[in-house]
Amino acid sequence: MRLQMVPRNVVFSTLKREFHYEVSGLGLDNEEFVYKLLDRRWALSSPESKIHQVFISDKCKEGDGVIRKVSYKNNPHPSLGDVMVERNPQQPSFYVVRDDLRHPLVNGNKARKLDALLPFLEDHSITDVVTCGGLQSAHTAAVAVSCSERGLKAHLLVRGEQPQILTGYALISTLYGHVKYVPRSLYAKREDMLLKHAEMVAHSGGSVLHLNDLLRNPFKLHSLPRDDISKFNAPIGTKKVAIVNEGAGDAVALLGVIRLVQFLSQKHLFGNDQKLKIVIDAGTGTTATGLGLGAELLGLPWEVIAIMLADTVDGYREKEKSLISEFCSSYQSSVVKHNSSRINNGIVQWVQRTLPRKFGNILDGEIQECQRIARQTGILVDPVYTLAAWELASKLSFEDEDAKVLMIHTGGTLGMFGLAQRYKSCFQGLNESE
Repeated sequence: MRLQMVPRNVVFSTLKREFHYEVSGLGLDNEEFVYKLLDRRWALSSPESKIHQVFISDKCKEGDGVIRKVSYKNNPHPSLGDVMVERNPQQPSFYVVRDDLRHPLVNGNKARKLDALLPFLEDHSITDVVTCGGLQSAHTAAVAVSCSERGLKAHLLVRGEQPQILTGYALISTLYGHVKYVPRSLYAKREDMLLKHAEMVAHSGGSVLHLNDLLRNPFKLHSLPRDDISKFNAPIGTKKVAIVNEGAGDAVALLGVIRLVQFLSQKHLFGNDQKLKIVIDAGTGTTATGLGLGAELLGLPWEVIAIMLADTVDGYREKEKSLISEFCSSYQSSVVKHNSSRINNGIVQWVQRTLPRKFGNILDGEIQECQRIARQTGILVDPVYTLAAWELASKLSFEDEDAKVLMIHTGGTLGMFGLAQRYKSCFQGLNESE
């Protein structure tokens, strides 16, 4: 299978011409800037995540021909830090950040993006959150569960028609949040749709706030004592409604991902001088951008490689550009001097999936491959998102003996239920699989 990769020189030179990132040239040095940036309340009690190491070996002959097939073995307690074992080219391996284990109902990447966002909304006395997503959106489920856990109300606009039987993320979204199904023609105009629904939720006397407006001076609010923050509270009974973009694709969502990068760069884990290739599946591209930005701000020799699943390379490049622009506008006023940038050349390498397809579709044999990986390693991947990252991490572990390969397992377990409902034939015969 041939991996279709976007040439770095073409993509990044174009980015350099079209957009000049203004993140570096800090008034403080980068380490101080990141420390200040991350000195805030978080939704997650800790940025920690379990790290596993998956070893790969060639498998067998099948039938009359020789088929090169690999098998996997999971080590849930790998040696890291100073005692990290040097790579054995005869038995390649890659590491897996088990963010899928963080919460039974909230995907790992969603939890990271909500890590700073939820306390930020609380500090502004937000009472209700309006967002949107597809029928089996992990984002809407994560917002519904996380808001409910913190006493906020989640209003979810879901594209399409309500199914006869709810399952997977659709069921969780409905159990925890207030769901409204929206025709595709209206959903296509997301901004108008979200604003109109937020205004309806706010009623008369309430207010609707966009995250961009709230982010104008984020350091100021987080530096206030808790008692002083209370002055931002709305009168009792008044609704303050915040609109969160689809997939939490907002600059504040980058902070939780940067926090993850800081955690992984600790000396007892991967350190700050280890060459590392980080692989992640990309929906909106927000998590990948956060990983790249975190690595850049901390000066890490890490390469972020994101598999494009839901858009074209131009779309992802534009999203990366937009997020970093928003990040600069939101956070540089307090600590960043407008100076030359180190992020001119782009921070994410966007690559095609081995077998591209329309977003959400699965191919014959992919459910069985997920089953085979689960049986051999105890790690469940899904065919829409994380199988793509797993395949690329496996491939890269054979190709580069100098770099460690690290896959961020974003989750997706509940998505299997929705897929089983939609692709019944693909799930038939699993008991007969090897």
